[in-house]
Amino acid sequence: MFEPVERWLVEWIRARIGDPAADIDVSVALIRYGLDSVSLVALVRALGAFVGRPLPATLAWEHPSVEELARAAVGEAGCPVPHGPRERTGGLCAASSEPIAIVGIGCRLPGAPDRAAFWRLLRDGVDATSELPAERARQFRDVDPGVDALLQTRRAGFLAAIDQFDPGFFGISPREANQMDPQQRLVLEVCWEALQDAGIPAGPLRNSSTGVYMGACWSDYLALASRDGIRALSPHSATGVHFSIVANRVSYLFGLQGPSLTVDSACSSSLTAIHLACQALRGGECTAALAGGVNVMSGPDSTVAMSRLGALAPDGRSKAFDRRADGYGRGEGAAVVVLKRLARALVDGDRVYAVIRGSAVNNDGPSNGLTAPNQQAQEALLRAACERAGLRPADVAYVESHGTGTPLGDPIEARALGKVFGHDRPADRPLRIGSVKTNIGHVESAAGVAGLVKVALSLDEGLLPASLHFEAPNPHIDFGALGLAVQRATGPWPEGRRAAGVSSFGFGGTNAHAVLEA
Repeated sequence: MFEPVERWLVEWIRARIGDPAADIDVSVALIRYGLDSVSLVALVRALGAFVGRPLPATLAWEHPSVEELARAAVGEAGCPVPHGPRERTGGLCAASSEPIAIVGIGCRLPGAPDRAAFWRLLRDGVDATSELPAERARQFRDVDPGVDALLQTRRAGFLAAIDQFDPGFFGISPREANQMDPQQRLVLEVCWEALQDAGIPAGPLRNSSTGVYMGACWSDYLALASRDGIRALSPHSATGVHFSIVANRVSYLFGLQGPSLTVDSACSSSLTAIHLACQALRGGECTAALAGGVNVMSGPDSTVAMSRLGALAPDGRSKAFDRRADGYGRGEGAAVVVLKRLARALVDGDRVYAVIRGSAVNNDGPSNGLTAPNQQAQEALLRAACERAGLRPADVAYVESHGTGTPLGDPIEARALGKVFGHDRPADRPLRIGSVKTNIGHVESAAGVAGLVKVALSLDEGLLPASLHFEAPNPHIDFGALGLAVQRATGPWPEGRRAAGVSSFGFGGTNAHAVLEA
């Protein structure tokens, strides 16, 4: 039984916190007792010695309370998911499951000023990260001359000329353009390019029920503007930096009258925005949608914040699923897809890159800390997305993973993928996994749409791009037992149904997953 293990855990925690009489609630998250990630790894190692068998280093994240961890350690049922996958999907499973067509793509990403360049970068296995450009470094030092000492790394995926914009093209005055967050300017440009790619003139869209759904999460430009003092505020200051305007300005300038909202769920923002756009299209709230996300490091604030959190890799590169994984490399950029219901796209004669069969969004809930992932929530998310897509997990050949390259986040994600997609799969046909973050860095609020665009182009071209910086597997991931394999070289899609998943997880616990098919 698990009670002796539970008592051992309670005593271990009391010893760790230096209070032999501490009242330990076995049902709450271990992190409540001040146990950080280093302590939790030590706890699992000691627990393994106590029960006489090695335990996965991620066990305390998968089972975050004393009670759950004790049950898991002795091989009992472990922590049950509070609601089974079918319950979690709720009434949405009965909603329309019509596929949503991706009919246009626009993007501005590191090393890739447009869609065609992005595909070449992926196909050729290019690492587009670089050292902090000299002009950006100067701007960062203008904020604080000692900023270099505060940065965990100076390498990331950067865009060139983020200060360049043609306001007259969009009917915006130069004075107002100067007050606009570069994220707003970039989204306008990329939305225009996505419509061009779809062959849809902007003019006829005026007064249409076209929706706009954009992800954004950092406000570096607001921080820069605030340093000029309160008296520097202008009539354009509020609209220039407010997140809602990232989407609303697109609707205003193009004359679109469908839903228009900016989503902030951190790194899952853009994929959550796409999920909401798909729901709106199926529900008849809009006839077409522009959906995506943007992330620009216009000042040092967000990079310093993530450095202080200890989330960034010292070399500025995301080494997803590799034994050297030590954090993620940041990136900036924007990407937008034009979406329609498939039936409408076929009637309109649109080119279709791929279809979104189904998607899901949930939250980690009671994980072992605000920013700690929850494997069971991830499993429930993946199952819900497959169910809504009408596909068996075994039908999915590839998953574009969240794959940030963190030493514990990667194993938790891999175990969730293996639990859901690894079953009923021949040994010679494992689930392929990869991460676009290894090419361009983690573009955070645009990460989900960057991964979705990668998969859409891959499905359209019939090639699976390589995931970079993978030399040797993370020792906490048993790829063979989980039925997984990292896509190490660009090659043709595996035989069978050409279907793929895209995952994106926010550091506050909001998870999103979409299932695409050729």
